[in-house]
Amino acid sequence: MARISMWTGEGCLFSSISTLMDAFSIANLWNRTVDDTAQDPLFEAQVLTLDGKSVQAYGGIGITPHGAISDVTQSDFIVISSHMPHVGTLPDRLDQLLAWIERLRSHGTTVGTVCTGSFILAEMGLLDGKLATTNWHFANLFRKRYPKVNLKPGLMMTEDQGIICTGAATAVHNLALHLIETFGSRELASVCAKALLVDPNRMSQAPYMISESRKNHGDVQVLKAQELMAADHGKNIAIDAIAEAVGISPRHFKRRFKKATGEMPLKYLQCIRIDAAKRLLETSRETIDEITWAVGYRDTSSFCRLFKQHTDLSPRAYRNKFFQSEPGSPAGIL
Repeated sequence: MARISMWTGEGCLFSSISTLMDAFSIANLWNRTVDDTAQDPLFEAQVLTLDGKSVQAYGGIGITPHGAISDVTQSDFIVISSHMPHVGTLPDRLDQLLAWIERLRSHGTTVGTVCTGSFILAEMGLLDGKLATTNWHFANLFRKRYPKVNLKPGLMMTEDQGIICTGAATAVHNLALHLIETFGSRELASVCAKALLVDPNRMSQAPYMISESRKNHGDVQVLKAQELMAADHGKNIAIDAIAEAVGISPRHFKRRFKKATGEMPLKYLQCIRIDAAKRLLETSRETIDEITWAVGYRDTSSFCRLFKQHTDLSPRAYRNKFFQSEPGSPAGIL
């Protein structure tokens, strides 16, 4: 039987705990169908807090734990719940949590977290020098706070030296299936994926990521350049021409643009064009060739390669995944 210890704190995201609890319960039920020799439940999961007292999740949901972290001296896997890093401060007394985690890790316990729970692991120094991922929306904030972490926000799940991180909220299902396969079997994980209606092959957050333009940098000329790129992205525009249009020499434009926005001008323009292509693929029936021209490219093959570099999907696959049905015809209803 796999013993799962799920730590949660004040202001956590309730779904990061409840989704896993449900998945483990379903795995326990299905395990007896897959393995007719199974006697005991496959998973035994406990919700823990630092002191065993109740906490309130983000949104006002009360959580009554099974006990305190000090009650648990052996565990196969520790789950750290996620929090909203941009809304409030991280939980208090992380030194106590770290000491408990390190004690269990010294006996071979693996640690995992969901979504922005990676901020808590990074705050405790557990991710320094390690590969990690997090909710793609908070990637820039994460990099700023924890530069020692090898962050790969495009990945849905990472594992490095016994520490697992997952991407945005619903990536909790990927963690659930991983644990079901690890402590159960691949067959059981496959059955549970079907029972939960989860795509087990989601390996990347890239198709879901939205480019975020940094515009509050205070550089008026760079901001004007950004506006020109957004307005003229469908035209055959040159970076040097944009530099001259905003009164910056081409020699200094790239350096100044990078300092203000965090991106080189060409990559920034590519992101604008890819986002425009995404919108057309989601909402229009224009051909791939037509979309290629509409967003400022002239060679469809080159555009398709660039699109896949940004999204991990071909334009056609992206359309199949995200095309919005006509009003009044909800997706999945014929």
